[in-house]
Amino acid sequence: MTRKGSEVRILSFPPSLDLHHAESTMRQITDRIKERFLLAKSEGKAAFVSYVCAGDPDQETSLLICQELIQSGVDILELGMPFSDPLADGSTNQLAAERALRSGATQESVFNLVRKIRQFSNIPIVLYTYYNLVFSTGLQTFGQISKEAGVDGVLILDLPPEEAKDWLLESEKQNLSTIFIIAPTTPTERIEKIVTHASGFVYYVSREGVTGEQKNMASGIAENVRAIKQCTDLPVAVGFGISTENHVRLVAESADGVVVGSTLVKCIEENLDQKSKIPEVLRAKLESLRKGL
Repeated sequence: MTRKGSEVRILSFPPSLDLHHAESTMRQITDRIKERFLLAKSEGKAAFVSYVCAGDPDQETSLLICQELIQSGVDILELGMPFSDPLADGSTNQLAAERALRSGATQESVFNLVRKIRQFSNIPIVLYTYYNLVFSTGLQTFGQISKEAGVDGVLILDLPPEEAKDWLLESEKQNLSTIFIIAPTTPTERIEKIVTHASGFVYYVSREGVTGEQKNMASGIAENVRAIKQCTDLPVAVGFGISTENHVRLVAESADGVVVGSTLVKCIEENLDQKSKIPEVLRAKLESLRKGL
């Protein structure tokens, strides 16, 4: 979706988009998300989940960024779909989405990025998106293209389980995991309801509010992760505000996964005048953060 003045325009796929590989791809079913969490557990550490916005700052650099993340040892790649109204995102990730849209990013280009990654990596890939983009494309079409491209799971920020029946049917059909969010304020009875519909892993938001770097981590993370684990056998990953090695270490003590986004996106934002340096800067940042695992 792009914005011009007060007009909001939904980015959609061209009618001619080829889906003829979808059926053969769907036969090759593997649960890469589950396998990666099990691998991390066998190594005695939490899985490292990295977030960047697809197409930021441009298509070519975005691919190089994903290559660097993978080569630097991240366990799961979370790709944001550029959107003009990302309500769950702080300013850093909002600006990333704006950069991607200005550079010409579309839903089709996001899936093309996934296809290119699949040419050299089997890393689990999760799409971070909003329901407007899924609904406007059509649930069946979105699900089919996601599977054909090589996506493993979808995190739809503004889709509660009460409204997710149609998408859950489609995601199950396509063997796509649906990741739901649990907040610090979520009561136990609702946690039980959410995890009943979740697959892949559960995303615990460490604090109220939006994404963004924080100096201090919120309190109660370990306690709340334990409460979630009492309701489900799914891995629990914690995100929002994790931006230092110490943050990673604190979260990794209780969670199965650590989600880091804004501090990585900041590496992109701060080097827009020298895009060739971005992979190097990301490598150094990741080396520091992963020490906390």
